Amino acid sequence: MLQLSDQLLIYSYQQARRLKLNNEFIVMLEREIQKRSLKLSRL
Repeated sequence: MLQLSDQLLIYSYQQARRLKLNNEFIVMLEREIQKRSLKLSRL
C-alpha cells in the first residue's frame, strides 16, 4: 500500500478543513497525523 508523505498528509488535512469536507474523513486524517506524531501549525 502506498503512503502519503508527511507533508502531503498535512496539506490534505488543511485543505479538507478549509473545504469543509466530510468530518469522518477529517478525523481519519487527524488520527494519522497523531499516529505519526506530526505537529500542525495553527495559522
